[in-house]
Amino acid sequence: MAIVLSDLQLLLDAAELGSFSQTAAKHGWTQPQVSQRIAQLESSLGTRLFSRHRRGAEPTAACLAFLPAARAALEALADGREQLGVGQGLPKLRLACLPSLAGVIFGPLLRKLADAPLEIRCDTDHSPQILQQLLAGTLDIGFVLQRPAVSGIAQEALGESPIVAVVCATHPLAGERGLSLRELAAHPLAPQRWGDAAEDLVRRLRPLRQSNSPIHLLQPATAARDLALWHGYVAFVPRLAVREELAQGLLHELDLAEPELGRWRVVMAWRGGKRRDAAKERALAAARQLARDWRVD
Repeated sequence: MAIVLSDLQLLLDAAELGSFSQTAAKHGWTQPQVSQRIAQLESSLGTRLFSRHRRGAEPTAACLAFLPAARAALEALADGREQLGVGQGLPKLRLACLPSLAGVIFGPLLRKLADAPLEIRCDTDHSPQILQQLLAGTLDIGFVLQRPAVSGIAQEALGESPIVAVVCATHPLAGERGLSLRELAAHPLAPQRWGDAAEDLVRRLRPLRQSNSPIHLLQPATAARDLALWHGYVAFVPRLAVREELAQGLLHELDLAEPELGRWRVVMAWRGGKRRDAAKERALAAARQLARDWRVD
């Protein structure tokens, strides 16, 4: 028996409300009509979705396991309808990046593409998932940190950014020169987890602490930035992730006696193909221009 998509919405509402009568009232139906539709859905799926009792209806474990798929189906339908509505005929591009790259990539890139005749959907995810989506064709362009080569995926380095220690302009360390890690370790610390080198930095800092207070690795970079801006922390972040705050004087980059702490290597990735895609090429060109802006700064 075919599953009617409207029944999936009934299922979501009944699971949320825990009551067939309340679900019926929401849809302007009667309670027996909702019970009948849920029973038909249970028959189609071959499993019991609700435990009925005097106080209402409680979703079964099978129901709870099925809810994400039901929600995804309805969201896919809504997205398809949207494609047929506003912006019909415009090319669509799907972009994704690491959460820490969102502020660095999405806003500036969309400003460069503001007049382009295309619509862009932006999302965040981890690097392996972004590459998988590129291979599956559900994503057009991804922005990740440097990864091993993947067959079928073109990767282009956009730029590198050193890891720096930053504090707010009023911090007692601001303006000091030749600071050691021991001097930094006397203050609250907020290292962003930019890679394996971040773990090494924490291991170096921990024995330098004057107390047993913990050192938390943070993600994304904005979390470490905010602790430096508003709560007196020393944050260890890629310079690129705080370039605006440094330019405005909200944050101050500390002068360290230490060698370079590490680097952030930003890579643009996309699925290669023989057929020309003008919208994707325009976005790739805009990202390359954005990378040139980074180098000028």
